[in-house]
Amino acid sequence: MKLQMDACRHTGKVLPVIFALLVCVLPRPGLTADKAAELPDNDEIVGAGAHFSWIIFSRLKPELEKLTGRKIALYGKDSMMGQGCNAGIKTAKLSNDKRDSFGFVCCALSEEEISKNKLVVYPLANEPIVILVNTSNPVTNLSKQQLRDIFKGKITNWKTVGGPDKPIVVVTRLHCKDRPGHWKRILPSAKDFTSRRINVTSADDMVQRVTDFDGAIGHIGSTWIFEAGSKTRAITIDHQAPTAANLKNGKYPFYRKLSAITTENPRPDVVKIIKEAQTGPGFRKLAKEFELLPLVPETK
Repeated sequence: MKLQMDACRHTGKVLPVIFALLVCVLPRPGLTADKAAELPDNDEIVGAGAHFSWIIFSRLKPELEKLTGRKIALYGKDSMMGQGCNAGIKTAKLSNDKRDSFGFVCCALSEEEISKNKLVVYPLANEPIVILVNTSNPVTNLSKQQLRDIFKGKITNWKTVGGPDKPIVVVTRLHCKDRPGHWKRILPSAKDFTSRRINVTSADDMVQRVTDFDGAIGHIGSTWIFEAGSKTRAITIDHQAPTAANLKNGKYPFYRKLSAITTENPRPDVVKIIKEAQTGPGFRKLAKEFELLPLVPETK
């Protein structure tokens, strides 16, 4: 199902708001960077990392298992800060003669980080970063400058951008602060965002806060499954929707890079899995569903 501008999908449950601007975030089960090293040596291929890349491998899992004839164990659903890209790097580095493993990340890694950890990066796709507002908000479009001024705290009321006379509640998830790209395409540094904001540590909580506050605005990757109960809606930026086509032609400015990662000497079955995820027809179907822009040509 393609990204809908008027009705989104949501995986989280609606929770009561106890404090208006004080958010208490509880950790979700998953593979943390510390726990990754405790995985047993066995014949399973283990993959772990960021939720948004996890979606790809999770949906492709049956065909990837058929391709290799081996079971694949994946960790990363609803990953939070510290569990996502960091766990992906940790898991990739666990690969050895007794265990096949790889990682997946939703942020670009710097050349310094790649070199330091002796990693190989396999690009999957560019993913639009969707700007979310509450469904009760009549605003459907912002200019890029208006959006940046909102996140900076220069614009604090929706009335300024043609909406109701209502305070703007800025919700941010500023994960992977030392890595390039992702939310930094909105503003280049965490210090550039208004201090009067709600910080969350998971995409699930991002959607929840925008649902909770009718004056909220937030950001999330397009590879997120919204369910009934979410009161969120995507808006356009300079009248351009967050689609793969608009990423390709440069009309939509906000995106991040989804990738798989391995050590410098990955074993054949791991490479086979990643190459199929990069170039196979199954991934092309997913790319259309979630508006991803594939970065490697399809294998004919």
